[in-house]
Amino acid sequence: MTELNRRREIGAVGLGLAAAATSGARATETPALSPAFAGLHKPAPLKFDLAKLTGLSEKLIRSHYDNNYIGSVKTLNMIEGRLVAAMADKDLPPVVYGGLKREELHRTGSVILHELYFGALGGNGAAAGDVRAALASAFGSFEAWEAEFRRTALALAGGSGWCVLAFNLHTASLHNYWAWDHMHQPAASVPLLTLDMYEHAFHMDYGTAAAKYVDAFMANLDWEEIDRRYARVMRLK
Repeated sequence: MTELNRRREIGAVGLGLAAAATSGARATETPALSPAFAGLHKPAPLKFDLAKLTGLSEKLIRSHYDNNYIGSVKTLNMIEGRLVAAMADKDLPPVVYGGLKREELHRTGSVILHELYFGALGGNGAAAGDVRAALASAFGSFEAWEAEFRRTALALAGGSGWCVLAFNLHTASLHNYWAWDHMHQPAASVPLLTLDMYEHAFHMDYGTAAAKYVDAFMANLDWEEIDRRYARVMRLK
């Protein structure tokens, strides 16, 4: 394959046109649809009243949910369908298939992280339960955990990414992780709390004042939900 053709193949992936690589003749060879590529992901509904959040406008949350989260759900479904078609094309270059697999990973991460993000909102921000005690034990105090979580989040301000509180099953420990994008989560870690630090999550309300956005996020956390997530992870140990 010439370098020009290789670039064209990569460009086709970026434009979402990789399916064109599968000819009409090959389409008849498409394997039976499997659960791994069913493309049936559905958006998780918001469980809180948007108008009752403190410091996060209904307009902001609605835009974030409709455009960024639901957009990723739709794209993930599309990518899974194109992977089915690509698997039937025995001549498809690995670089093209790799582009689809990368996008699958990217969109899967986006869907999961967003669902955890929205699913933890709607509370009064008061931490309680076993997870609070576990964080105090892991970091010396709950306040020390919160300070480190906020500091990690603000380290991403002005750029992009996620601040993630997770339980690492490999090390059996709680950590705040710095994630540059939807794909940078340590192996064996299970997210318990995710804070979206992409500008689309706060710019509409706060401009570049990311610290005020973090304050608002923390004030709206539903710690009962976070505690339920922690309890589920503890059963995996």
